Amino acid sequence: MFEVVYLGAKEGFEAAVARAGDAARVTMAEAVPNRFAPLLANADAFLDASMRVPITDAMVEASPRLKVIATATTGSDHIARMALEKCGIPIFTLKDDPQVIRNLTPAAELSWALAMALTRRLVPAAAHTRAGQWVREGFPGLMLRGRTLGVVGCGRIGQWMARYANAFGMRVVGYDPFLETWPDNIERCSLEKVAAEADILSVHVHLSDKTRGLVSADIFARMKKGAFFINTSRGALADEAALLAVLESGHLGGAGLDVLEGEPDIASHPLIAYSQRHDNLLITPHCGGFSPDAVRIVCAHAMGRILSVLEGNSR
Repeated sequence: MFEVVYLGAKEGFEAAVARAGDAARVTMAEAVPNRFAPLLANADAFLDASMRVPITDAMVEASPRLKVIATATTGSDHIARMALEKCGIPIFTLKDDPQVIRNLTPAAELSWALAMALTRRLVPAAAHTRAGQWVREGFPGLMLRGRTLGVVGCGRIGQWMARYANAFGMRVVGYDPFLETWPDNIERCSLEKVAAEADILSVHVHLSDKTRGLVSADIFARMKKGAFFINTSRGALADEAALLAVLESGHLGGAGLDVLEGEPDIASHPLIAYSQRHDNLLITPHCGGFSPDAVRIVCAHAMGRILSVLEGNSR
């Protein structure tokens, strides 16, 4: 029987176990490196639905039985590749399987929720009434109808964001140099023009060497005064120091983030410190894609990819 180690929520674990059947024993690990590493060392495969433990080359080199890694996520920048490539160990991500994730919407829904929470000042307004106060003039909301949503990355999630914006009567402009078939409901523009015209700028891009720092200090400077920035993809897509600067200066109206560079070790992150003092920065713990329904689907699929390698059907 094959040994598979799993990191993630119990819903994904249950789905992986059901998909594995009698072919593999799936062990749920704790997201603690020194407890996870010994399990990986004796595993034939690793299924990651957590991204909370960085997988180092040393971990891979200490795992002689390891034959395949599959993630129930679109990104895998937390996994070192040198040892995997040296040993010929494949890694599968959901980015490889667009047909599986095409209609999974939790990440887009959280992105839109962050935009709504910021533009309607929901968090401070709720805190205000919880304190026994009732002064609505302190919480003016931005009417979205007639405003512009800027989408950086017009693939699956970006297109869902465009649909939500259209439903609110918004214009949508977008930038994506890699998209072959362009959506009819998004005006194609340069990155600079998208930044300059957006009342809400939302980023939905895979992290790579080419996209790291894509939303630069220059892009933030081009944004309208009072505009809002949303990033639920990867922290390193944005120049976080520049983001902090435009928040502190008052140039941006606010930001909603589900990701930070260096996560999950964020206790001393400057943006966390800012959010503790200001209510116009909302940060959530990379939970955009976490919905039990979606997790079950993607973990079962990832387990299937693992079995295909372990059983010798593909390599």
